[in-house]
Order: sequence, then structure tokens, then C-alpha cells
Amino acid sequence: MIKFIASDLDGTLLDDEKRLPEEIFPLIEQLYARGILFAPASGRQYANLEKLFFPVKDKVLFLCENGALVKYHGETLYLDPIDDDCLKDALDEIRALPDLYPMLCGARSAYIENSEMPFFQYAMLSYTNCEKVDNLDDVIGREPVCKIAVYDAIAAAEHCIKVLPQRLPALRTIISGFDWCDISSTTANKGRAIRFIREKFGFQKDECIAFGDHMNDYEMLLECGHAYVPENAYPPLKRLFRATIPANGEGGVITKLKEILKATEVSA
Repeated sequence: MIKFIASDLDGTLLDDEKRLPEEIFPLIEQLYARGILFAPASGRQYANLEKLFFPVKDKVLFLCENGALVKYHGETLYLDPIDDDCLKDALDEIRALPDLYPMLCGARSAYIENSEMPFFQYAMLSYTNCEKVDNLDDVIGREPVCKIAVYDAIAAAEHCIKVLPQRLPALRTIISGFDWCDISSTTANKGRAIRFIREKFGFQKDECIAFGDHMNDYEMLLECGHAYVPENAYPPLKRLFRATIPANGEGGVITKLKEILKATEVSA
């Protein structure tokens, strides 16, 4: 029996306009009533996810910042931040490369120092709590930093991912979108967070489902017994996980959730 479902948002649950399907709220209510816990699993911050899922915020578990932060009923269950000693060097390495714009993603708020478009617009759109500061170095030590999100004005797969991992060997660098890559603690990823959740709530691997479309979902998909990728998923990920659902723009996750609910009716 399925007891836990985790879904990535951008490129997976959200449509092509980055809108949350309205159907998701009654579906989450039904899942919760049948003992199935739903988790938005995203690179987004907690404040943004809580706002997005406000109608059902007490009935979901939030897997935030690509797994560096897990919140449930407002309580922090899990936190795996970047060591403060690594932050200054990481920022300097990012700044040394052209067309890269860093964002410090704290447990409470995000911080940026650049106002260039479209980076500034994207930052303010995706992060409910986002503060413009003169220098990100001054933010270090203010609060735990879950990750450094880096906007690449060229293309993450063609630019930053080819150089940042070598420049930042003490941290984990992963592509999280066409023009974004994320830098985190070497142990922070969605899969490790899922493993913690399974142990915390007593879920077996085969009782868990995951949906994801990009490489920052890879470990999460591995940690769940049932893993699905939408047809629009990053091609290298689709080659690793053959079970597909319709594309995000076609409501693939919603369709699968309805199938799961129907199966629980049959088995009840």
C-alpha cells in the first residue's frame, strides 16, 4: 500500500506557466484522508512552498531546498546546511566566472546582491522571502544556508556545471534547471531527505512514490520504490528511469494521483 508521495514542482507538478493545478488541493485532501502523506519536494524555499500549498499546509510535508530542509506542521525535522567556512570561498569562485549570479538560500530567507534582469525577476518570483543586500558576504552567519542557487545567463549544462564542481570540490554542485545549478553540502539531496522521512515515519521503500524531471531529483527517485518521470523530463534522467507519465503541461502527476486514489478504492 502506498503511504508517501513526493513530487518535484517546476517541470513536474507545475504547468508550463509555473502554475499549480487547482485539482491538487482536493487530491491531497483525499490522499491524507486515506493515510497517504504528500510532500512537495522542491529546490524552492519553505516560505514559498507554504504559500503555494496554503490551503493544505497542515496536511503535507515540505521537502525544501533540494532536501537540505524538511518541515512538517511548521517544525523543522531535518536541516543539512552548508558550513559557514565554505561560503565565502564558494561565493568568490562563482563571482570569478562571467554570467553567473549567486543567491544564498537560508532556512528563513534568500539573499541576492545582483539586480540584473532576468535574474532579479526570477529570484523575486520563486522566493517569497528574498532580500536584496549590498554584499552576500555580510549575510554569512546570519542564519543556516541550505544552498547557493546560481543563475547562469548562458545555460547551466553548457557553462557553470562544467567548471564549478572542479572549483568547489568540498561542495555538491548539480543542475537544477535549464539556467540554474545548485550548490549544497555534499550530503544534502532529496534522496537523503527521503531516507530520513522514511525512517522518521516508518515508511517502507515500496510504500513510496516519487515524481521528478531533472537531475536534482535523481536520488529521490532512487529512494522510492515507484519512480516516475514526465515526458518532458531531462533526457539523461529519462534514460535512467523508464516509467513515464504525461508531460507537466498535460497534468501527468494529477493523472497518476487519480489512478492511485482509484486503486486505493479498489483495495479498500
